Amino acid sequence: MRYTRISADCHIDLPWIPPDLFTANASAALADRMPYVAEGPDGPYWTSKNGQSFGLVNGVGPAGQKYVPGSHHRVDVMASTGLYEDGQKGIRRPSDPTLRVKDMDRDGVDAEVIYGILGAATRLNDPEAANEMFRIYNDWLVDFCRHQPDRYVGLACLPYGDIDAAVKEVHRVGRLGLRGMELSCSWDMEPMWHPVWEPFWQAVNEVGRPLHFHTFPALPPGKLDQQRGLTRRAAFFTVVSGFQMNLINILAAVIGAAVLERYPRIRIAFGESGIGWVPYALDRMDFEWEDRFRDLGLTMRPSDYWRRQCKATFQFDRIGTKLIEDMGVETLMWGSDYPHGDGVWPESSRYIQEQFGHLPPEVTHKITCENAGKFYGLIP
Repeated sequence: MRYTRISADCHIDLPWIPPDLFTANASAALADRMPYVAEGPDGPYWTSKNGQSFGLVNGVGPAGQKYVPGSHHRVDVMASTGLYEDGQKGIRRPSDPTLRVKDMDRDGVDAEVIYGILGAATRLNDPEAANEMFRIYNDWLVDFCRHQPDRYVGLACLPYGDIDAAVKEVHRVGRLGLRGMELSCSWDMEPMWHPVWEPFWQAVNEVGRPLHFHTFPALPPGKLDQQRGLTRRAAFFTVVSGFQMNLINILAAVIGAAVLERYPRIRIAFGESGIGWVPYALDRMDFEWEDRFRDLGLTMRPSDYWRRQCKATFQFDRIGTKLIEDMGVETLMWGSDYPHGDGVWPESSRYIQEQFGHLPPEVTHKITCENAGKFYGLIP
């Protein structure tokens, strides 16, 4: 296949998953602890035995919110394509491999990288059941990607907070043939600089698939829900304005703990990270390393590890596209973020032109196609 546009950050969210996927495929011991669909005041919604809610079936975004016209412009644009109207009829475009291709074609996207249901694990609040949920999802994703292997790059979801389980799943999904894997970032995990993660790094290095860290909320679970009125709006504004920059904690950790020094085969992609903050972070890490952290065991500047082993994805970042040389064009991958409200689907062409119009065509091609194609083995 000849590629002209590859989205390096797209999603399948739990609200769009087939309603009986988890209950029908779980082990007998865990079946009653799986997420399932029940009737609610606003329609069918995802829940679990312990009372957790995962949002409305086929609802808006990863949280399955109710579609309220006029409250979010980007969501209104997506709704104009019939996405949520179809969802109410049980037509799951994001999780139907045949229908999803049509949404890609509508946006001029030839292939896409698909992040999964990591956020649901934190809300489930049942680590053992969450691990089973991920196993079921990963098996389902393998079959999903088989429908269009040259267009779908599915990322396996790895258990969070359970390093032994994560190591086992790294090896298992490596054998299944998925092109990458993602690890959840949550508030109760050991930081990535902690030595407890060493078996995990060894496994990722052995399997050789890219590891992904997607952005995560800037508030602990439930904190936002405790707020009301304009206070809640101010809190939410704070979250969406700064959540991408949280990934400095992952980036600095894997560099500072010499993970990339010890394991040069490990490749890391930061999903929906944005890029405008990256040049500052790299410059700051280089300065600190040269000034007082020469004892970390690094043989290169932190920014050199970034260029050698890391990628960042973004959908719209006017500041970052002015600072490409400070990061390296080879480290950047555009994504549409379909079907999230932060994304640019189905108007990717418009947003690409707006932020890349000042760049040479070959640079734009690298960021919107070539870098991702090579990173995931779609392009030789």
